[in-house]
Amino acid sequence: MRLALFSCGTPPPALAALHGDYSVLFTNLFANSYRPDAFVLDNYSVVDLQYPSDHDLDKYNAIVITGSAADAFEDIEWITKLVSYMANVVNTKPSIKIIGICFGHQIIARAMGEQVCRNDGRWEISPVLITLTDIGKTLFGVDSFHIEQMHQDHVPSVPAGFHLLGSTPVSLNQGMVRFYGDSASPTASPDNIHILTLQGHPEFTEPITTGLIEARAAKGIIDKETAADGLNRRFWPNDGTGVIGRTIWNVLGVKIPPKA
Repeated sequence: MRLALFSCGTPPPALAALHGDYSVLFTNLFANSYRPDAFVLDNYSVVDLQYPSDHDLDKYNAIVITGSAADAFEDIEWITKLVSYMANVVNTKPSIKIIGICFGHQIIARAMGEQVCRNDGRWEISPVLITLTDIGKTLFGVDSFHIEQMHQDHVPSVPAGFHLLGSTPVSLNQGMVRFYGDSASPTASPDNIHILTLQGHPEFTEPITTGLIEARAAKGIIDKETAADGLNRRFWPNDGTGVIGRTIWNVLGVKIPPKA
């Protein structure tokens, strides 16, 4: 399995020194969800306008788009290029599967013509319980899961041709899928999924999320009440490398049975 990681920024320096950049975090996610020898991950800094050549792009099984401190609705060069690039890949390279995480989820929505915006000043942070739709339940094999969160922007609706995976009281669109062809049934298999997105961060762990909360609260980016609530929930379950990671692998074509 060969994966192209489109890195949309880096964690704060102090956190990156402890836990690594996005290439390390996603390497850990894929390795801990399955096997470290099952994939090759190539990192591209799309903030610096780094992309695979047309020839190299065809070598990848999937593109994974990371989170970012930036706003996916901004009209700045690297973001607008990423939006147009992904719209082109979706339409011209259907054999390449696409995984969008947090900011990546929002970029895919924008590339497909949907709005991305602030969520009325509301943050979602720390592990959050996602209530799944029927399609989400079928795909993940559970009724709900917990995933680490760190966002104040959201996708308020679902693009045409996509299906909602789950919701929270704060954000309707916690993830979505687009099937190949007309496979719109909740019984559609992971093989039939072209695009999978998640608003949360399966690659984050408690120390990473806690570090981000503390850093952003210290700068006044996250208010004290929200930060305190997030820190109170920091040890809630996190299904990132469990049911979520295994499902991502299933979508990529690697069948990993649920754990007993």
